[in-house]
Amino acid sequence: MSDGRPSSSQTSLNWVQRLSKLLFEPRDQEQLIELIRGASERHILDADALSIVEGALNVSQMQARDVMIPRSQVVMVSRDASVEETLKLIVEKAHSRFPVIDDDRDDVIGILLAKDVLAAVVSAGKFEFDLRDIMRPAIFIPESKRLNVLLREFRARRNHMAIVVDEYGGVAGMVTIENVLEQIVGEIEDEHDIDDDAPILQHDDDTYTIKALTTVEDFNEYFDVEWSDDFDTIGGFVMNKFGHLPERDEQVSIEQFQFTIMRSDNRRIHLIKMYIIPDSELEEAESE
Repeated sequence: MSDGRPSSSQTSLNWVQRLSKLLFEPRDQEQLIELIRGASERHILDADALSIVEGALNVSQMQARDVMIPRSQVVMVSRDASVEETLKLIVEKAHSRFPVIDDDRDDVIGILLAKDVLAAVVSAGKFEFDLRDIMRPAIFIPESKRLNVLLREFRARRNHMAIVVDEYGGVAGMVTIENVLEQIVGEIEDEHDIDDDAPILQHDDDTYTIKALTTVEDFNEYFDVEWSDDFDTIGGFVMNKFGHLPERDEQVSIEQFQFTIMRSDNRRIHLIKMYIIPDSELEEAESE
């Protein structure tokens, strides 16, 4: 007959459970990451899954300011832009969303979706529309907004872009759902990117798209040059010539090559367009 006290076997089981919990239940995020990495080393998780889990955990510690596109690099459209100017900007930049500004870059009054422009043109049957009629409301967030909270709000509101403002209410930059997701799954490539297997993509005799992580050695071999191997990647080599971290559309010429930044963030260059300057243009420039 039981006297209400746990038996010796039950006591032993409780101690085992407590010990197991002490040994295997992580007490903080750092221990959790170590536990997950251990699972990867034992091939319970593959490398991709490990990277995604670590990325998801890191997102909860990051803020909008950590991933935003700086104000200087945000492509904006003026509310008073003509139809021709708006269509040209959409085609040239190939973005799907553009902040709409009124008097200056601190006065964002809405968001223009390229698909809304297309729908307006098709509906009217001609290239006419009023930006004020088709732009959507802009979402504003502080620089300190946590990325995991922002991702939830993006999903709940079915919104893909937010304007980041500083403590004075001025526009500090812009963040998209892609910026957040890339912190979890890595860089998301689109139709304007090139394959890892083809880091250098030729468009015509003189124009190329080059991934910034292409090694200087591969670049030298491809274009038959002998540039310094002080830098591992062509992105690092080009950035050194700029003397600063360049923004989108900035250009620099090195010998007969003209480099235009296609994509960069506040940490590094991602994609570069390169144009080989014809000898006639080089001679003309030298003679001036």
